[in-house]
Amino acid sequence: MFRTLKELLDSFAAPAADPAATEHQLQLATAVLLVEVMRADPAIGKAERDTAMRALREKFVLADDEVERLIELATTTATEAYDYQRFTSQLNRAFDAPRKLRVIELMWQVAYADGHLHAHEAHVMRKVADLLYIPHADYITAKLAARAGAPAA
Repeated sequence: MFRTLKELLDSFAAPAADPAATEHQLQLATAVLLVEVMRADPAIGKAERDTAMRALREKFVLADDEVERLIELATTTATEAYDYQRFTSQLNRAFDAPRKLRVIELMWQVAYADGHLHAHEAHVMRKVADLLYIPHADYITAKLAARAGAPAA
């Protein structure tokens, strides 16, 4: 317990991280949220994975091998994570409202990539949107746009 508390206090006193490390943390946080949407559906399909990879490639301008490594790391990290706060707090500190809304849009695209929305995916979406302080109207607009662009089930 004391070690965890010490690590927390040290993190507040730590000097500012270099921009490359910060960018990597934001990429990982975004990737973990996309992976969490995939994991919420009991039947993870190729369409969801491809959509997540495309989203990361376009949002962060990454090469295919970088996206592959990022998805692998995000999958491992998501499996070990116990909540979303760690990831959403990073995005809240670094992203403005339009960039956070873009993450929600990408998550909706992953959720609808297989043509239907599973109840667990909807739960993850609502929880993350709340943690990112996304207004409900924007949340619904992003959802409807993703559903309109989704393949037929």
